[in-house]
Amino acid sequence: MSDSQRIVMTGIGLTAPNGNNLAEFRKSLLECRSGVKHHEIRYMGKQVAGMCDFDEYKYQSKKLRRRGTRAGSISIYCANEAIADAGLDWASTDKSMVGVYLGITEHGNVETEEEIYQMHQNGLDWKLWSPHHNPRTVANSPAGEVTLNLSITGPHYTLGSACAGGNVGIIQGVQQLLLGEVDLALAGGVSESSQTFGIFAAFAAQGALAHHDDPTRASRPLEKNRNGIAISEGGCVFVLERLPDALKRGAKIYAEIVGYAINSDATDFVNPNGERQVQCMHKAIRRAGLTPADIDLVNMHATGTGTGDVNESQAVRKAFESSPKTYVNFTKGHIGHCMGAAGSIELAGNIPSFTDGLVHPGMNCAELDPECEIPNLVVNEPRPVGNINYILNNSFGMLGINSALIVKKYQA
Repeated sequence: MSDSQRIVMTGIGLTAPNGNNLAEFRKSLLECRSGVKHHEIRYMGKQVAGMCDFDEYKYQSKKLRRRGTRAGSISIYCANEAIADAGLDWASTDKSMVGVYLGITEHGNVETEEEIYQMHQNGLDWKLWSPHHNPRTVANSPAGEVTLNLSITGPHYTLGSACAGGNVGIIQGVQQLLLGEVDLALAGGVSESSQTFGIFAAFAAQGALAHHDDPTRASRPLEKNRNGIAISEGGCVFVLERLPDALKRGAKIYAEIVGYAINSDATDFVNPNGERQVQCMHKAIRRAGLTPADIDLVNMHATGTGTGDVNESQAVRKAFESSPKTYVNFTKGHIGHCMGAAGSIELAGNIPSFTDGLVHPGMNCAELDPECEIPNLVVNEPRPVGNINYILNNSFGMLGINSALIVKKYQA
């Protein structure tokens, strides 16, 4: 493979329920500090949820924030943070060769629900409906909000890929760089899910909404007594570049993207298919020119649902049955389920393992479900494992979309 076909990560901007940059987030993961709290949810009262606490006005005016969306504000914050982190000379960057690719679950729901609520408070007067509704809810928002904020004139779009969105956004950025469509990609995933009533009601109706008197213990993937998903919001955007471009400007390189795969279950709206998950992981490994034994760490999707955790645990066991040295962790015990942002946020949280040699633990697993036993599962406290060269990140979503992404410690 020529260097021009090698894609690297040179900037990371994120906000999560327990951190507003990579350093804060990593510290919370290693210290098992949860970002899940009790919040008042319209009509439903107190529920566990992960809300982000970043400065919405750091990179946009109050006027434009009112016109835009919560998902857009998350995207703008993360994109600007990623650009700053990458050390880009933004003023001299050719913005016609910058692309924005954001995976999402949904967007515009927060503002739409508020508009409906206000109508019902005012005699269903439809004239109260916001003139900003259409741009808030079109399918290319919130990526479009990023282009407006940063004067980007290259391509932009969102990728509706449910909870696989974070991985899918990154994969799209890689592919566009390989095609030569752009020279720089702002890629990742975002979600505003915990700000909207509807998703809480829907998961509650499915019997899949997490609850606990101590909200920090509500999200407990793989735990024997887990009871569902803690809904969260967040975002993570990476700066992706071709290796020669990154080297030319002396950029720091977090990781190299070496493998990826996306496939579909084609079996059920909600229940996962472990066989397809195995196929997805193996396809990503083959694309990277590796074997399962080469993978040092797998970050599981691990949402905290009964069926989902069991199916994925079986899939990971099968996919790595020939690899006794592969470590496994999960992240949603710390942050809940950030939906379309989950894949990108969780990948970011594991990337520091390349330098510190630590595997952050999955938290809140007091008693492991026997059906979720996996060799080398790291729970409850960090594990120093020394050299880590390859990380595989799983991210799966409803309607049976699966994604796996492999990053490598950068070596010249």
